[in-house]
Amino acid sequence: MVGTARYSEEFKQDAIKLVVSTGRSINSVAKDLGVNTESLRKWVRTAEAAQVGGGGEPMTPEEREELKRLRKQVRELELEKEILKKAAQYFAKEMGR
Repeated sequence: MVGTARYSEEFKQDAIKLVVSTGRSINSVAKDLGVNTESLRKWVRTAEAAQVGGGGEPMTPEEREELKRLRKQVRELELEKEILKKAAQYFAKEMGR
């Protein structure tokens, strides 16, 4: 029976840094470290998703909530803008008659 290897967070972070900082392929780094390629790919994707812009610091739960709230607010404002735009076009037509 094949067991699942467990790696420490420190090992995972070091492996991710190796991929990101050296520019080497995930396949190459995984082979050198003796790690499954797809596992390393998942670690790298997860780390990239947790990054804030180019800052390099993971998002806190509060920042994630704020981002979620702000995205919702942007959607609502864009909808309001479209409604106002259509209303302005309507009234401009009516005034032109």
